[in-house]
Amino acid sequence: MNTSPGVHVVARVLLAVVGGALLAAAFPPLGWWWVAPLAVAALTASTVTTKRTRGAFGLGVLGGATFFLFLLSWIRILGPDAWIALAVVCALWFGLLGVLTRVLVRLPYWPVWVAGAWIVQEALRDRIPYGGFPWGRLAYSQGDAPTVSFASLAGAALVTFVVALAGALLCWAALRLVGWNPAAAIRVPSESSRAPRLGPTTSAIGAVLLAIGLCLVGIAIPRPVDGQSEGGPASARVALIQGSVPGSGLNAMAERRAVLNNHVRETQRLAAQVVAGEVPAPELVIWPENSTDIDPLNDRAAREAISSAAGAIGVPILVGAVVRSPSTPGTLWNVGIVWDPVTGPGDYYVKRHPVPFGEYIPGRSVLQRFISRFDQVPYDFSPGDQPGVLQVGPALLADVICFEIAYDDVVRDAVLAGGRAISVQTNNATYTTDEPGGAAQSEQQAAMSQVRAVEHGRAVMIAATSGITAYIDPAGEVVEQAPLLEASSLVVDVPLRDSFTIADRVGHWPEWLVFLIVIGGVSLSVIRHRRAEPQNLGSGPAGDDDLHDSDG
Repeated sequence: MNTSPGVHVVARVLLAVVGGALLAAAFPPLGWWWVAPLAVAALTASTVTTKRTRGAFGLGVLGGATFFLFLLSWIRILGPDAWIALAVVCALWFGLLGVLTRVLVRLPYWPVWVAGAWIVQEALRDRIPYGGFPWGRLAYSQGDAPTVSFASLAGAALVTFVVALAGALLCWAALRLVGWNPAAAIRVPSESSRAPRLGPTTSAIGAVLLAIGLCLVGIAIPRPVDGQSEGGPASARVALIQGSVPGSGLNAMAERRAVLNNHVRETQRLAAQVVAGEVPAPELVIWPENSTDIDPLNDRAAREAISSAAGAIGVPILVGAVVRSPSTPGTLWNVGIVWDPVTGPGDYYVKRHPVPFGEYIPGRSVLQRFISRFDQVPYDFSPGDQPGVLQVGPALLADVICFEIAYDDVVRDAVLAGGRAISVQTNNATYTTDEPGGAAQSEQQAAMSQVRAVEHGRAVMIAATSGITAYIDPAGEVVEQAPLLEASSLVVDVPLRDSFTIADRVGHWPEWLVFLIVIGGVSLSVIRHRRAEPQNLGSGPAGDDDLHDSDG
């Protein structure tokens, strides 16, 4: 190459930043799902063309930081330090992705290996640390895309793999056109036999067409929409209540009694509409997470208020509540309680995955000495240990609470335990405003719900305090949505289903199989490269960036 090394560095940095920005654009609020493969292509190109593995790590972190700073901008309400810290921690996993990509690109058919590297990165980030943070998985950008259909075959992991493979193929095509071949750095004698027989333009066009085909083939994968009657009624009429909140930002839930009264009032208003014949009578009602932050099991006024709402509507209400934990003194439970109009509180689900630093403080005794903001989380929430399966009226629901929709096992366990539709009780009021882009967090969570609907072949009902409250059918289509930041309700006919998708049956096995294969590929690449190093020294065209690479 005749250009200076400085130009190459600038180009790689720009590719990393542009790739991160494009990836953020694939997610709500923009939701340009079709740019996700382009983002993967740019991020891949920035790392595979760099000299050293540590350079790939740095470029991966840069691309990841750009992505997460845009994606998680809604966290700024908690303070810029919290926003930046979380973005940087998540970006470190993209640094690992950059290293894996740089190592795997030496193998034949490297676009497939690069797609597998995305699975490895997400599998780890989704679980480490403190149970992981799956927000921003590549699959979650595809809620409205044809590729979302792959979720029914092997979950969100397969959607990520397909999109990443499409992007890696685009990268391969671009590098092929400019004459750059990463495999040439190994210079094993037999390697030349694998050289493409087609010309660079023809093979690049073929790779681009294959990438487009991967993104469109999901159209042919069927998605169910109808209910089934094997395990009970084929449908249920459900009311979703969005009571709204009196405040905004960090003060959104400050007036706890007012929040509860808002949901009581909206339910009573719905009951009046039913009596007047304006809307059909629901068979069950779902309130959002934190619809009562006042423990209704120990506060008489809260108990009576909820009972009055249930009595007015005449059907069970699934109430999102905060209650004292009877099993772990000094802690709280975030629960969904089935509230019968006659007998009152009954069965309940305890949130299994409380949010670290939001619902509990890891290492509280140490951190609280240095970070006074943690005083705003005076009590820790303790987790439940059972799937959220609740009989609410005629519907056996798989109930999850807020961020839990992002976690594969929480949703899948509830579906496998018998949930015939998925209810998501959520409180996004802190992060939801009427400013442009002010509903990004809610929209991103709704996109995850679309993926879950297809993955499990179940309708998803989202009940939020101030938005987004919506009904998503089993095909992943948003059928109805309540106005943002307004007290309102939706009454929808929801199909109830019993059959399991292939994704339900195979669970995490495909993800972990790819994980192990990629780790094996990394080992193979390192071994082959080290064996070939004596041959590489002094060989090849001057300026070949890969000739002096070191994996140590």
